[in-house]
Amino acid sequence: MPRPILATIHPAALRNNLQAVRKHAGDARVWAVVKANAYGHGIERVFGAMQAADGFALLDLAEAQRLRSLGWRGPILLLEGVFDARDLELCSRLGLWHTVHCEAQIDMLAAHKTHEPHRVFLKLNSGMNRLGLRPAQFRAAWARLDALPQVDEISLVTHFSDADGARGIAEQFAAFNAACGDLPGERSVCNSAALLRFGSDARVASDWVRAGIALYGSAPDFPAPSSAAWGLEPAMSLRARIIGTQTLQVGDCVGYGSTFVAERPMRIGVVACGYADGYPRHAPTGTPVLVDGVRSRLVGRISMDMLTVDLSDTPSAGLGSEVTLWGCSTKGARLPIDEVASSAQTVGYELMCALAARVPVVVDTEAADT
Repeated sequence: MPRPILATIHPAALRNNLQAVRKHAGDARVWAVVKANAYGHGIERVFGAMQAADGFALLDLAEAQRLRSLGWRGPILLLEGVFDARDLELCSRLGLWHTVHCEAQIDMLAAHKTHEPHRVFLKLNSGMNRLGLRPAQFRAAWARLDALPQVDEISLVTHFSDADGARGIAEQFAAFNAACGDLPGERSVCNSAALLRFGSDARVASDWVRAGIALYGSAPDFPAPSSAAWGLEPAMSLRARIIGTQTLQVGDCVGYGSTFVAERPMRIGVVACGYADGYPRHAPTGTPVLVDGVRSRLVGRISMDMLTVDLSDTPSAGLGSEVTLWGCSTKGARLPIDEVASSAQTVGYELMCALAARVPVVVDTEAADT
């Protein structure tokens, strides 16, 4: 019998989340961001539910090839552009759109021989200081691209550093508008957080929105509000089963380092999930779980292959009982991944992407596309 741990992908939730994104996007078109193998969900597993998007955005050429092999003929955008001049050959062959964020990428295009001019997204560094040309360089870069026969349409893009926080987007959005001015071309500025919080302004939603984490059911600005408040549903559930139980007396310890000490008699369940499965080792005692659909908590330190949970509120739980680490219990209860991530002082993005290759993954066939 296989080790009792399983991740389940929910196509119905993906479709719901895409629809929720569209409600916020208004007339803007939607990029479904599927970088990092669709945030750990698997490109092939999410593709059917996300075909209603207007395009896919990602980083890797190999992932772009996978989308084309699945039959996608619409736009695909390379969010970081090309890393080598030879990458442009594949962009030409696969019909990929790509970001240009530095002069070196313009140089590559200028030297590229192609019969089909490329659609590019010129990126402004509006204050995040990762990728992008500074405002003083931006118009000259646009003029260089516009003069190249290798370039067809030029779109304009930036990325907000604080769309999910108190600082917001006003300063960076103003910098973007000042740098772009009356330049022609479609605009794209919104990630999930900017879209949900500020996308009701059509100027912010602009022509394209880049929906990432929201598509997978996580709130980019958790805890205020939650994913449910945005109308989002968990697209991944991680469940395991209890493989052993222990009865503790006052003063008994649990796990490596004896970090948990029982203050009263209690039962604990040993669960077939650990940090080698992608569960965060630094998740502390108190991190929420669902035991047979009932909310409970972790106790003690996470091991490589096991973790331990409090069975005080589930006296009937025992060997084989289901423990939901995040997502949906088969009993119907939900545990948002954001709550688990917050307890572990990280973000839902990391938990999704960290799911280990050894964890079996299935698609919820009851809700999958037929």
